[in-house]
Amino acid sequence: MADHAIIEAERTRAFNERRSRPLDATRRRGALIVGGAYLLAAAALASLAGVGAFSPATALLYVVVIAVAGNVRFDVGSGFTVPTQAVFVPMLFALRPALVPLLVPVALALAMMPQIVRGKTSWSWLLTAFGNSWFALGPALVLSVAHDRSPVGRWQVLALALAAQFACDFAASAARERLYGGPRLREQLAEYRPVYAIDLVLTALGLSAAYAAILLHSELAVLLVVPLFAMLARFSHERRDQLERFAEMGDAYQGTALLLGDVVEADDAYTGEHCRSVVQLALEVADELGLDAERRRDVEFGALLHDVGKLKVPNEIINKPGKLDAREWAIVKTHTIEGQRMLERIGGLMSHVGVIVRGSHERWDGGGYPDGLAGERIPLESRIVCACDAFNAMTTTRSYRTAMPLARALAELERCSGSQFDPQVVRALRAVLARHATAPAPPAATASAASSPATPGELAPAGQDGRGSAAPDAPDAATAAEQAVLAGVPLPG
Repeated sequence: MADHAIIEAERTRAFNERRSRPLDATRRRGALIVGGAYLLAAAALASLAGVGAFSPATALLYVVVIAVAGNVRFDVGSGFTVPTQAVFVPMLFALRPALVPLLVPVALALAMMPQIVRGKTSWSWLLTAFGNSWFALGPALVLSVAHDRSPVGRWQVLALALAAQFACDFAASAARERLYGGPRLREQLAEYRPVYAIDLVLTALGLSAAYAAILLHSELAVLLVVPLFAMLARFSHERRDQLERFAEMGDAYQGTALLLGDVVEADDAYTGEHCRSVVQLALEVADELGLDAERRRDVEFGALLHDVGKLKVPNEIINKPGKLDAREWAIVKTHTIEGQRMLERIGGLMSHVGVIVRGSHERWDGGGYPDGLAGERIPLESRIVCACDAFNAMTTTRSYRTAMPLARALAELERCSGSQFDPQVVRALRAVLARHATAPAPPAATASAASSPATPGELAPAGQDGRGSAAPDAPDAATAAEQAVLAGVPLPG
């Protein structure tokens, strides 16, 4: 729960920072596409259903009150919601429904003006007012087709109008986020679920306001909902403060993870560089598998800290030039448990990352350590780290072992798929590596004596001393991947 709140808070902060800058090319294009489609649809509805004669004063009243409601913002992930529903509903019955979709963008643009004047929102964001108005089109269409303009009319029509509102709003938001490369559909559903629950409550309030306008024979009855906005504004500030605290908590966790990564690198340069290389590869695999923001962050921290427990392993074992004996090997194998203990002491999100670290040397067939977990019992994040860890270690040059050729490392991954590695993760990793193979290769560089990640153009034949290839005397018939995953620690003779 806290993890989700931190992700949401960070996305909210990024969104607010982005609003202070002019729309980038991608978002401008998305705003023009989604907003342009809305204008065409609204104009078509107005042309076909007709807007009829209406009172400009009534239209202005509702535009202004919606603008007021639009300044009571509740931040939600990469956007925000406002309590405009309490005013939008009676507006549908005060004016011809087909006219409402033409007025809503004006109201939303007017609502942005205070933020623009204070410099918190760029003028270019006015373009988004059209795309943000899609919620108005669905109910306007339903009421126009049904020829029902009574807030106490057929409940089936009212329910259909509300469903059409939610459907149009979510479809437009999903399309916009897809154009922006934003969160996945499942994450959007999780974010919008409470928003639509609130809108459902506000719909009842809006219907009451519409009915009051009929009883009082005055559209000024809509002003009865304005005091509610003052109370909601206070809740809005409290939520914003809470999200800021969660964002600061996320900064603290990330800072802690980076600090521990620096400590690992200071203790052993190879291990530190290796961990950072694994992070990038693991994140790409997580994206290939479609993990949401929470699990992606877990993969990031798990990959960065998967070897943090080696701080507890004596350096004379880590850097031993020869093979490890059975006692030393047993000590090395405790590093996942030690890593989990270190992260549990930090607590919070890091406790969960500790579980991923502990499982990063488990095997798909149950032959790993420390718990002998198998298959789906191993956290997916751990399975991703395990495969990426092994691949990076196999294709990295050490002072005493040259990198394994890329083709052989890929063959080793495939051979160990279903035994050491999760087949699904191996497929995703191969897809990521295939994309890398088609990308322009960086200029060749001479491998340093300390460590150097191997690229397809730099790979040299693996060493033949039992440390860069599968050794016949390795414990438990270890594969080349299992040896390499120890990040260069020689196996016992």
